[in-house]
Amino acid sequence: MGSPDDYEEKLALHTRRASSFGAHAVAYAEHRPDYPAAAIRWALASVAHRRPLTVLDLGAGTGKLTEGLLEAGATVIAVEPDEHMRAELARRFPDVAAHAGTAEAIPLADDSVDAIVAGQAFHWFDLDRAYPEFLRVLRPGGVLAALWNTDDSSVEWVAGLKKVAGSSVSTPLPPSEQVALPDHPLFRRHVFERSTFPHRHRRTAESLTATIGTQSHTVVISPDERTEVLARTRAYLLARPETAEGEFDLPIVTLVLRTTLRRAD
Repeated sequence: MGSPDDYEEKLALHTRRASSFGAHAVAYAEHRPDYPAAAIRWALASVAHRRPLTVLDLGAGTGKLTEGLLEAGATVIAVEPDEHMRAELARRFPDVAAHAGTAEAIPLADDSVDAIVAGQAFHWFDLDRAYPEFLRVLRPGGVLAALWNTDDSSVEWVAGLKKVAGSSVSTPLPPSEQVALPDHPLFRRHVFERSTFPHRHRRTAESLTATIGTQSHTVVISPDERTEVLARTRAYLLARPETAEGEFDLPIVTLVLRTTLRRAD
């Protein structure tokens, strides 16, 4: 069992990583992948008939998921705590209502949305405080869905990249089929469905290195280590025949977890 000091250090690192993206908001918007339309449709399937369909993009960042939700015909409300990420979202989608707020204190009225979706964000939430907020703002029968883009490590060169691009604070990610919501008593009353969707991100060696430079494990480390990690990453990509010249597709697996939340009796 770890010591209290170990726990505090891990918690502090988690907090730093969760709040690290704002300084790289423009690069995040440019270099992070979007989400496949099929994954978004699946996430919203049980409420897709509602008109208007109002969806909360929670932890919306620069709007990577917002864009796909709009294309699916939803009215999107974005909530994002970081002012720089939120400003970039507002620049890209000026017609979307973008609010300062968090999963633990959602700045919306009761029964105001048909679905809550979180792209690449759910693992940062404090569920003890966020779960009651989910129930409060969702309309009866509303959907909660979490989406993650993960590199497809079943592809040999991608698995090699994951090893090369690691930093001193990297944590190994389970395969997409093993990803689950945190074990939490508030979720045990709900059945979560899961599905995965193939996806691609068109990159070059330089732009994929830039993508990795927007990930929290490379943002919170020292400048010297960051320079070394990104140089090592770029050298690997330039040495691989799959990625050495011009554009290529980075294979991605998009995981979606969804459930229908209902108010307690």
